[in-house]
Amino acid sequence: MSTIDFRLIRQLWMFLAVAEEQHFGRAAARLGMSQPPLTEQIKVLEQSLKLRLFERSRQGTRLSPAGAAILPAVRQFAGQVEQLERVVREVAAGQSGVLHVGAITSAMLDTIPPLLDKLKALHPHLTVFVREIDSVEAIPGLEAGELDLAFVRLEEEAGSGIATLPLTEDRLAVALPKHHALAALPRVRLQSLAAEQWVMSARQVSPTYFDMLTSVCRAHGFTPRVMHEVRSVTSQIAYVSCGQGVALVPSAMRKLAPENVVVRPLKEKVTVVTAALAWNTLRHHPMVDVVVELLQQQRRKG
Repeated sequence: MSTIDFRLIRQLWMFLAVAEEQHFGRAAARLGMSQPPLTEQIKVLEQSLKLRLFERSRQGTRLSPAGAAILPAVRQFAGQVEQLERVVREVAAGQSGVLHVGAITSAMLDTIPPLLDKLKALHPHLTVFVREIDSVEAIPGLEAGELDLAFVRLEEEAGSGIATLPLTEDRLAVALPKHHALAALPRVRLQSLAAEQWVMSARQVSPTYFDMLTSVCRAHGFTPRVMHEVRSVTSQIAYVSCGQGVALVPSAMRKLAPENVVVRPLKEKVTVVTAALAWNTLRHHPMVDVVVELLQQQRRKG
């Protein structure tokens, strides 16, 4: 088994500093070292990679084509090292665990905050990192171990080792500009939206959800004229607010609608899963078990 080459890691940090400063002297000062050993280490790195990373001239230092090509990957690597250092610091400070959570915007607004309150009460030393993701990013993130839990819109079989738990369902409604002719109705028939311009959650963000909505429309005799595809339900509301069309959204979104947007229930009863929990059963994490049990208890009570 190969061992970690810590010297290479250090040299990559040095490469990043020189690349960002475009000056060996400034990079050395940033790294808290003198310039000659920095220059020497960059030469050693170039020899080990068999690449010329910098073009040096009297005008200064700039990246070579090879250096520019590897810079994005080195930046990503540096970010991962910083995340590792942060987790290590948390654990060293006596934290009992770290949980990495990915979530769609709507879940960050309603599902996650009360859950975090319960978790913090049960495990006060738990550190939780939450980041916004699209539904389509959940499975790759869970499989790669970048996420421990994902709160997303998943309605199909998620794949080998990925377990899912539906959390919230809601009836579909339509978001309309306040002065739209249909806004005065208490309920809106889906077929009456056939001629409208539509704002939809992008298929690449959540293929299942997009396909389900378009199939519901087709079942009522029309194909939606999609003028804008956006990343989240909140973005759909924003586009409707700007007069860019109408949007099918969960009924609960009326709480977030601005004054110039009305959210009316559909006459037809169409229910959608607005959030589901997903986790990787092939990667055991004790805090994942705690979260799953908490949410299963909540569902039994609900």
